[in-house]
Amino acid sequence: MIRSGFVALLILLMGAVSAPIYAHSQKAAITRVVFNPRTSNLEIMHRFLLHDAEHAVKEIFDGNADIIGSQKTRVQFAEYVNNQFSIINGANEKLSLTLVGHEIEGKFLWVYQEVTIPDTKSLTIKHNTLRELWPSQINTVNIEGASGLKTATFTGSVELVTITLDEVHSH
Repeated sequence: MIRSGFVALLILLMGAVSAPIYAHSQKAAITRVVFNPRTSNLEIMHRFLLHDAEHAVKEIFDGNADIIGSQKTRVQFAEYVNNQFSIINGANEKLSLTLVGHEIEGKFLWVYQEVTIPDTKSLTIKHNTLRELWPSQINTVNIEGASGLKTATFTGSVELVTITLDEVHSH
């Protein structure tokens, strides 16, 4: 019994030690772009690791920036995301995204945007958030509800990704 308890403790300690190392190595964000027919809006939800956002604000704004303790810093970060993410319709017009808000949820920082669903057959997306800081940053965008699920991945030198929609949406 002592041996199995020791092994369990050892496994627990190894997990506790390796988890922070794993968290430090991740430079990734997930964004959902959802066609919501109920509101006639494209709803955009960006999810960042809070740990990454903490480090980023110290480099982007100043060394005293505090994403957890400062509402001002969270607003600044949300505005930064709003400036680094854009959607262009099939007529090559940049959509005017509205910054709706932000929140901390567990180990994530969320930033929310929205815009009226455009009447278009394609969306061209640009998502450079944190990529100027960390070349290894991967931003993944999932477009949901227009033509099933479509994914755009921003890594390396990828700056723009065009997603073709199966049907025209006009709301």
